[in-house]
Amino acid sequence: MLNTLSLNRRSARTGRTLFGAAAGLAIGGTMLAGGILLAGCSGSSSSSAAAQGEALPSAAGAVAAPAASAAGPAGQSASAAGQSASTGTTARLAPASDIIYTAQLTVRAGNVSSAAAKATQIIEAVGGYVSSETTSADPDHPSEATATVQLKIPVASYPATLSQLATSLGTQLTLQEQAQDVTEQVADVNSQVASYEAAIAQLRALLSHAGSVGDLLSVQNQINNEESALEAMQAQQRALSHETSYATVTLTILGPKAKPVVHRLKAPPSLAGGLGAGWHALKVTVSWTLAFLGAIAPFAAIAAIAGYAIYRARRWLSRRRPAPRPAAPEN
Repeated sequence: MLNTLSLNRRSARTGRTLFGAAAGLAIGGTMLAGGILLAGCSGSSSSSAAAQGEALPSAAGAVAAPAASAAGPAGQSASAAGQSASTGTTARLAPASDIIYTAQLTVRAGNVSSAAAKATQIIEAVGGYVSSETTSADPDHPSEATATVQLKIPVASYPATLSQLATSLGTQLTLQEQAQDVTEQVADVNSQVASYEAAIAQLRALLSHAGSVGDLLSVQNQINNEESALEAMQAQQRALSHETSYATVTLTILGPKAKPVVHRLKAPPSLAGGLGAGWHALKVTVSWTLAFLGAIAPFAAIAAIAGYAIYRARRWLSRRRPAPRPAAPEN
């Protein structure tokens, strides 16, 4: 009985031990599986996060690249627009070309002298100057005064200054602008100047090696001729440079009651115009001839009457004279 009880107790202890070991193994296996699972999840999450991190910069770069590419032309266009806005005459002036700008502006102002003084201030503020000025004023009729001012304006400031003159001096009546491209002429003059300078340099080098007096005089005469031609071309070069650097604006300022000068374009000559001019000349000639005849008619009538009276008197006197006697015959 004791043995049976002891065996039962031992078997119970052994069962508990085996059960505990099994339970411990099960718990350990569970924990191990959980750790492996957690490690796998953390690894996958980290790898997925890393993948997402790599994908996000690439996506951001992909987004930033089009944005940068879009911003590039936009920025360039904006900068180009800014440059064109800051230098508003770049598109109109064509920096690669030499252009002569001229304009004729007519405005009506309440005070002609004040408007002329203001125009002078405007152009002097941008580096221009007044090349000529003509004023016509009648003290009895100050409202009919007029002024013609020729202004020289730097080409870079020409459009803005012309607009300011047209709007700030008074009421604009007329505005005419012209542009003449002289690029080829400028290039030709520059080329001739360079050619003359090179020829003079060669002649001077030849002058130092001339032997006889005749050769010296001949070379010196050629140098003088080349220098004269060079001075003429340099004067033309300076004139062209000034004309292309400064725009010329002829400003006409009219008083409140002054009448604007109307410049009418002449029609080209034609057959009808020639016939009209000839008929007009004929009428003028006939009119002057008739006027001359009318002017001398009274004097001609008096002269004719006097001449006829003198003629009749001479006839009457000739009849009153005695007839000459015949000569006596000689024996």
